[in-house]
Amino acid sequence: MTSNQIRAADHLVDLLVGQGSTHVFGVPGESYLPVLDALHGREAEISFVTCRQEGGAAMAADAYGKLTGRPGICMVTRGPGATNASAGLHIAYQDSTPMILFIGQVARGMTEREAFQELDYRRVFGQMAKWVAEIDDPARIQEFVTRAYRTAMSGRPGPVVLSLPEDLLYEALPTPRPPRRIEAPRFQPAPDALGALRDRLSEAERPMVIAGGGGWTAKGIAALERFAEAQNLPVAASFRCQGLINNDHANYVGHFAVGRAKFLDQAVKESDLLIAIGPRLGEITTGGYHLLDAPVPNQSLAHVFPAAEEPGRVFEPEIALVSDTESFCRAVAVWATVAPDRFETRRKGLRAAFEAYGKPPPSDDLAAIFAHMAEALPNDAILCNGAGNYAGWLHRFYRFRAPGTQLAPTSGSMGYGLPGAVAAATAAPDREVFAIAGDGCFMMTCQEMATACHHGLRLTVIIINNSRYGTIRAHQEREFPGRVSGTDLINPDFCAFARSFGAHAEKVDNAGEFQQALAGARSRGGVNLIEVAADPTMLAPGVRLA
Repeated sequence: MTSNQIRAADHLVDLLVGQGSTHVFGVPGESYLPVLDALHGREAEISFVTCRQEGGAAMAADAYGKLTGRPGICMVTRGPGATNASAGLHIAYQDSTPMILFIGQVARGMTEREAFQELDYRRVFGQMAKWVAEIDDPARIQEFVTRAYRTAMSGRPGPVVLSLPEDLLYEALPTPRPPRRIEAPRFQPAPDALGALRDRLSEAERPMVIAGGGGWTAKGIAALERFAEAQNLPVAASFRCQGLINNDHANYVGHFAVGRAKFLDQAVKESDLLIAIGPRLGEITTGGYHLLDAPVPNQSLAHVFPAAEEPGRVFEPEIALVSDTESFCRAVAVWATVAPDRFETRRKGLRAAFEAYGKPPPSDDLAAIFAHMAEALPNDAILCNGAGNYAGWLHRFYRFRAPGTQLAPTSGSMGYGLPGAVAAATAAPDREVFAIAGDGCFMMTCQEMATACHHGLRLTVIIINNSRYGTIRAHQEREFPGRVSGTDLINPDFCAFARSFGAHAEKVDNAGEFQQALAGARSRGGVNLIEVAADPTMLAPGVRLA
């Protein structure tokens, strides 16, 4: 190594630092030892967060990307390490999250021999990433990495996979000029399409906004609120995008979730203009693609999306606006008012229906628990959850009041809550972070309790324990009543499990005990776990097994 040369692994780490990446989530492996060595001593610039399973590491990287708007970085070893990481990669793809997965690969001289743990990652991840590539020349590392950042953040954000042959990482190359920091490109909607939307809004009687998708910024969210206020438009959030508008805002009218609010479905059907800003209008948001007629909806549809191939994929829009959400919202936020008085009565009615829907029913401890959390927690608290019946109570009775406060997979992946909380506590150590999980959901990635304690993070895990795979049990009872198969669970002592890592843990039986436990966890700091004994006969808010 001469004074004007650099080791390929050090060059890679320099590029990550230059792009503003501060953390790498991963499980160490022999296939990328030089990168681990290059990270040594650079903790002040970029820190390796040692996870306990690659799926959890990739989920954490996804959460980091959601929270920061820049690619979450994950590093795993070849073969089983890479396939384990596919769980988080799929989340990032369906959720439109910027992420880069680096995979150690067999040496270049061993390819196509099915060497130890060898896989062709273009074939493995071709449908789960925006771009999959293998770097075969150290001189091209900078080209590939800068392209990876640009691809992950451009258009519809998403994950990129880069494979790193083991021998390449040891090689030296001439020290290149540092690249510019990549920023997400902004592009304005076409003026004629904006004009058509304004004309259509002026004719509408029952317009409605559906906001969702990835790639949102604080400026875009603020502009969305200004647009809704000025035009007096009701705004609903697509599946698990509740943090896109303050849920206490007078224009917010609810959220399209698995447990559907009938008043919201009815509002969509009655609307004569739907303005979809950012969502893909996928299966959950559209009620299995039945809420709107396909391919031509009865409603006039204006679809704003940052990639031209999405509008019209299922539902044909009357007006297609290819634009990032920030640019679109800032463009329409400065419009003069169109007909706010005409829309006010309906907007108020939908807001009242949302308020009534979100009022906890009596004798429902889970509803009382999440309603209490909404009252007690600061507006910037971050709540992370995976999938399960418990999420129905969280989504319905908690109020998200600030951007970046909801980290949850729209792909519906179980196990996301704890890895998501690890990432949130790492990226935002000054904010309160909570992982919400069912017992089945928690057990998918429970090993990341070790990660949280190892790195001295501040987070609280709340487990809703009903000793079953509750969502599947609900479907099972609907389709095959009384014929239970495969959905009952036997669980460990969750409190003892948490304490074994050095966390504080306690079990509660009702909402009153939970309030005390929550207050203790918040004042105590560190890693906490609260186990909530849930009624196994409750399938959803107000719905019992019987």
